[in-house]
Amino acid sequence: MATVRDFRVEDLSTVRPHDDVEAVVRLVECNGEKLLQIDTFGRPGRETPGKLSQTLRFDAAAFRKLVDLGSKHF
Repeated sequence: MATVRDFRVEDLSTVRPHDDVEAVVRLVECNGEKLLQIDTFGRPGRETPGKLSQTLRFDAAAFRKLVDLGSKHF
């Protein structure tokens, strides 16, 4: 698991399609800090389909930055 507090924006030189997966968003509070957590789960074709695959937690500043970037991009 990782908590994202900041990130940089870079271009991706090679873009290819990715498989769709299930994701769950959780609103959590840890040590008094509110975080937004995204859990992704394994593709159906994996050895253990539906198993928790990745977890990212965003603090308020990183979430606001992500929303701002997404709003400008879409």
